[in-house]
Amino acid sequence: MATMSKSQRTKPSSPGSRRLILLLIVFAFLLLLSSVISTGKLGLPYQQTLIDYFVTSPRGGKRHHTLSDKYLYWGNRIDCPGKNCETCAGLGHQESSLRCASEEALFLNRTFVMPSGMCINPIHNKKGILDRSDDDKATEDGWVGSSCAMDSLYDVDLISEKIPVILDDSKTWHLVLSTSMKLGGRGIAHVYGVSRHRLTESHYSNLLIINRTASPLAWFVECKDRGNRSNVMLPYSFLPNMAAPSLRNAAEKIKAQLGDYDAIHVRRGDKLKTRKDRFGVERIQFPHLDRDTRPEFILRRIEKRVPPGRTLFIGSNERTPDFFSPLAVRYKLAYSSNFSEILDPIIKNNYQLFMVERLVMMGAKTFFKTFREYETDLTLTDDPKKSKNWEIPVYTMDERKEAAS
Repeated sequence: MATMSKSQRTKPSSPGSRRLILLLIVFAFLLLLSSVISTGKLGLPYQQTLIDYFVTSPRGGKRHHTLSDKYLYWGNRIDCPGKNCETCAGLGHQESSLRCASEEALFLNRTFVMPSGMCINPIHNKKGILDRSDDDKATEDGWVGSSCAMDSLYDVDLISEKIPVILDDSKTWHLVLSTSMKLGGRGIAHVYGVSRHRLTESHYSNLLIINRTASPLAWFVECKDRGNRSNVMLPYSFLPNMAAPSLRNAAEKIKAQLGDYDAIHVRRGDKLKTRKDRFGVERIQFPHLDRDTRPEFILRRIEKRVPPGRTLFIGSNERTPDFFSPLAVRYKLAYSSNFSEILDPIIKNNYQLFMVERLVMMGAKTFFKTFREYETDLTLTDDPKKSKNWEIPVYTMDERKEAAS
């Protein structure tokens, strides 16, 4: 058997040599960081602030930003500046703007600086009353608060797996801003009316920050070419699936209790707003919506797809108690209000509630939306989701069209 002589045995290294090796490794790492900064056009002497932060930041399972990151900033509030700056758009419009800004960050390979909060439109912040039948309980109570933290709605770390994101109240963003001010012309550009394709040019691509707040338009207007599907990088379902962990967990619990179920989303409320023309005739932007979202018409619409006896989960902004009760002749009805033991501890506003309802509806075996977003969607109405025309409401059924469907 081979043996090793004493002269051939490896001697343990001394503590002094181990310290020397460690110092060399640290020195080499700092040189690498300096090289990364120089490549990213940050350069000395302002790199030290970011070096200190990124080297000393605690590590973990989250996505970590690097010294080579560049940033896209749209403002500290969604659609502000913009037409909704003094008011507040609903969740759907604000999500459209967030998706638009996120798409641009993805296209430019930049980190999206997301607002740390979202305003809440009081019109869309009424508590649900669908399960209440007592008149004394049928109140229009609202949730408290005109805004909420963004991370109470969305999982920023989960979003960052697709698009790097930081919040605008984070230490990272404050350090990046500080650095940009010291970099002069290489730090930040305030752009207006510049397409995302032009922002890939070298004049912009080497800048630390691209600032979009100069635009007076709502953010989602920048995505008005979404009809061209080749330009769409994120589907409508992206942000709904990025709900905060507590909301996703609540939705999973509700889905487990529902078992095998179907769902409908019934958009009424604000969509039924009417106005009179110069002849005093009532007009509406969605002429068939009021008719199509009434229980008797919903039954006719879904009966071929949803067999009798099925559990039907209903998400709606309809304010009238027992409005959907006629559907109970065919289905076992369920609402989010039936799961108060799950929702009450975590839901603080109607945006959170809708995000949970939306996850539940998306998990149904058969799901009817109100309006069509994709060609394959099942819908309660054939009215387009967006309309600029004001038409006379229609309440009768076109029997020929019904028979054809």
